[in-house]
Amino acid sequence: MDPKHQRVTLNDGHSIPVLGFGTYAPDEVPKSEAGEAAKIAIDVGFRHIDTAHAYQNEEEVGLAIRSKIADGTVKREDVFCTTKLWCTFFRPELVRKGLEQSLRKLQLDYVDLYLMHYPIAMKPGEEMFPTDEHGKTISDTVDICATWEAMEKCKDAGLAKSIGVSNFNHKQLEKILNKPGLKYKPVCNQVECHPYLNQSKLLDFCKSKDIVLVAYSALGSSRDPKWVDQSSPVLLEDPVIGALAKKHKQSPALIALRYQLQRGVVVLAKSFIEREIKENIKVFGFQLSSEDMKALDGLNQNLRYCPAHLFSPFLSDKDTSNSPVVVGGEPFL
Repeated sequence: MDPKHQRVTLNDGHSIPVLGFGTYAPDEVPKSEAGEAAKIAIDVGFRHIDTAHAYQNEEEVGLAIRSKIADGTVKREDVFCTTKLWCTFFRPELVRKGLEQSLRKLQLDYVDLYLMHYPIAMKPGEEMFPTDEHGKTISDTVDICATWEAMEKCKDAGLAKSIGVSNFNHKQLEKILNKPGLKYKPVCNQVECHPYLNQSKLLDFCKSKDIVLVAYSALGSSRDPKWVDQSSPVLLEDPVIGALAKKHKQSPALIALRYQLQRGVVVLAKSFIEREIKENIKVFGFQLSSEDMKALDGLNQNLRYCPAHLFSPFLSDKDTSNSPVVVGGEPFL
């Protein structure tokens, strides 16, 4: 089945392709590789491309999209492009500036989806991770509801077709949903999600609110040593996933991706290897049984590949408070 026709309707009436191509890569990977991989992804049938200001590859991803439009492979309306508002742009007066900066890099007139990247504001400025003299990240006092109102204005201005959030837990979502004068609900919540962290409670909550869950690190992450505990198990080497791959004559990656689709989750597949990109698009060619799905559900261990390292600087080494930073469904310190 042609993947570009596999879409789900969002709560604002727009639709999103259920299979997306993720473009994050560790710092040591040249940014040009994201662009080359995105071109391959579009060539083989991906129509949903996910990037972010924080990935520092919007220029390369935008060039890939425009090159595929220029050579006639796609039209602009065929490509669903997502980017994200970084935490240093959360002050309401900076939100549109952040989006306009991303649009200039992408060289696009609009993005199809704009997300608040994390539910935590940082000090505005040029630094991606502003820190004080002790190396502690400098937060900013901004109400996420005020940031959301500015996101709504970006949608009204036509700079973003849809707006949503990323790495929010249900309480943070509820804060926006219960905001007086709410004009637009978040259309989605993009979080880490895979068989070892299946986010079942958050998924149920999002479904109850007509919010789509989008899964990143669906294949177990790129295992960037800067963020990921190298002793953590490798998802795609799990014996249960391996047995299902053998049973269905598919790769372990396709089993992990198919699992999400059958749960009603929009899933991002990230690989810069041409063979794997071509393989991942085949996720629509088979079906997992209810027994298969139950076996995969049983793998959940609330294991996070992308845990607190990103925001641990917000907490001092001697912080003994009982108020954990909570991101993307589960509390962590």
